[in-house]
Amino acid sequence: MKRPPTILDPPRRKRILSEEERALWESVIRQAKPLRKKHRVATSPAASPTTETPAARAVVQPKVAIPVGAPSPKKPMAPPLVPLGRRERSQLSKGTKEIEARLDLHGMTQARAHRALSGFLHRAHGDGLTFVLVITGKGKIGAETERGVLRRQVPQWLSQPEFRNVVVGFEEAHIGHGGTGALYVRIRRVRI
Repeated sequence: MKRPPTILDPPRRKRILSEEERALWESVIRQAKPLRKKHRVATSPAASPTTETPAARAVVQPKVAIPVGAPSPKKPMAPPLVPLGRRERSQLSKGTKEIEARLDLHGMTQARAHRALSGFLHRAHGDGLTFVLVITGKGKIGAETERGVLRRQVPQWLSQPEFRNVVVGFEEAHIGHGGTGALYVRIRRVRI
């Protein structure tokens, strides 16, 4: 009858594979198809502590090919937007909390306004600003085209993942700062 191992017993050594066993194992690895979708890196025979023969060195490890339809590693999700607090909104509207920068998008095309907004927000983030004002305008009244395109587009742009790493949240500005034609934007702090 075998006795159970005790703490004082020496650890068991792994058996060293012969060249024939190693070649057989390599052929099994090449023919096997994984059950999981994750790809594992095959261990190379060079990593084993045994001495290698020229025949063993000639065995070429197959490169792991990622299938075309395989999902790529997930990127970390962009942080969610958070509305401004009641106290912050009140302080901004009364002028006790300073608006550190302003961007006026009046008269710009959507493409130009998007580039300007992106550059402005990234600079504000880099400079460590907290609150900025983005003026979209209310749109032309009585024009044949759609009214207030930037007024509708800018909140949608700010909600996209492209800007969420820079923007904490945004809200319509107080009437004294432009009302429905402007937005208070809170900039995310720079992480060190």
